[in-house]
Amino acid sequence: MKFSVSIPAVMRGDKLTTADKIRRAGAIGYRAYEMWGWWDEDLDAVRQAADEYGMEAGSICTRFVPLVDPSRRTEYIAGLKESVEAAKRLGCRYLISQAGNALEGASHESQAASLVEGLRLSAPILEQSDITLVLEPLNTRVDHPGYFLEKAEEGAWLVRAVGSRSVKLLYDVYHQQITEGNLIPTIKSNMDVIDYFHIADHPGRHEIGTGEIHYANVLRAVKSTGYDGFVGLEYFPSADAEETLRRFLEEFGHLA
Repeated sequence: MKFSVSIPAVMRGDKLTTADKIRRAGAIGYRAYEMWGWWDEDLDAVRQAADEYGMEAGSICTRFVPLVDPSRRTEYIAGLKESVEAAKRLGCRYLISQAGNALEGASHESQAASLVEGLRLSAPILEQSDITLVLEPLNTRVDHPGYFLEKAEEGAWLVRAVGSRSVKLLYDVYHQQITEGNLIPTIKSNMDVIDYFHIADHPGRHEIGTGEIHYANVLRAVKSTGYDGFVGLEYFPSADAEETLRRFLEEFGHLA
């Protein structure tokens, strides 16, 4: 596994540039980072900072255009193409896409069909670029009220319906603990489509070890599947950010 620091989450209170935050994560010992929106970033400065420490770009987000809304399909595809070019500049192989909020008055089935159609249209663009898009379910109970896609099980079904090697699922342990629990069985039964992980503890979305999730067991279970991809640390620290990053490596670095 490759532990990746979510720069805008873990270091959100720091007034340094993104490039300097990446340098700090690299100096601690991390070899991967990730960002959310790339469009307000100096991509050349970010790439230079990462290269200085031999760090990979784990993931960036696509433009925030809802997949569930067919009337915005052209906008979604245009944003995807822009995001692919940004990913290439960073040497990044993963784009995170969200489903968008549920549309009032539209059936769940029609929105799911729109999501699948949008991802099918996206697949050739991704396949030609050797970039993987990972679809992210989010919890609606605490952080994202109104969001369309809550459960990893449904997300896995939708990804399988798309049927592309370049469209997979992001399993966020924090979100799924809130939504449906049953973490380890769900992960193991869906590893054919899971291609990225995010972690944070619950409640509070703070650093690992502050809440109820037994991450030693969860991460060992993930590793036992043979997974060797990215595990993004996407938490909001309740203590000094750099100290929480050091503690995580001390406890879990052997799993990398």
